Amino acid sequence: MQTRGSETIRSIELMAITPNAEDVIERACRTCYLSFHRYNPPSSTEELIKKVIRRGHHSVLEHAMATFRIKGGSRVFTHELVRHRLMSPSQESQRYVEYGKTKQFEFVLPPTVQKTDFVGKFEQLAALAYDLYQEMVQADIPKEDARYVLPNATTSEIVISANFRELRHIFEIRCVERAHWEIREICLEILKIMKKEAPIVFWDFHIDEKNRVAYRKDEDA
Repeated sequence: MQTRGSETIRSIELMAITPNAEDVIERACRTCYLSFHRYNPPSSTEELIKKVIRRGHHSVLEHAMATFRIKGGSRVFTHELVRHRLMSPSQESQRYVEYGKTKQFEFVLPPTVQKTDFVGKFEQLAALAYDLYQEMVQADIPKEDARYVLPNATTSEIVISANFRELRHIFEIRCVERAHWEIREICLEILKIMKKEAPIVFWDFHIDEKNRVAYRKDEDA
């Protein structure tokens, strides 16, 4: 049997993003007022995007999108993430993926558990669940039924696409202290990528690396 627990590797890949996203947003916004005589990037881009964000006119941010592939997150994490209904997910299917054949069985061990004497019991129970899963599959029980025994800690690959408006919403509620630790950690990494790719749109999100949270703060106001 091959399993991976606390050493499970998480990766986040930016698969695609709207080319010249912030310019697209500016030109879309200027269409509303036919104010192209003020189009003078990059200064006009920053000025206009920050203005519409401050005023709450966020619909223009929907013209730009980004797509990410996330590996190593648990199904606890993905169950939370897919609640964002304006985001488009494509997730690894436990009906068709056979653990031990199509992919290695992996699970996430929460940091709070890693610091306790429960690590052994946690890993043992996950291993027993996986063993039973394999026994059922080998006995011709459909994978879609055998999966019922697998823990929420099981990792699940997922691809998500979201426009910039929805990404801002996700960061605003998933990167704060009260958010669940796993979705917060993953969203913080996605936020880092977006701050690099579209620094104007996400300029007001500040990452506190020490406390592993992010918050909005308009330093220009």
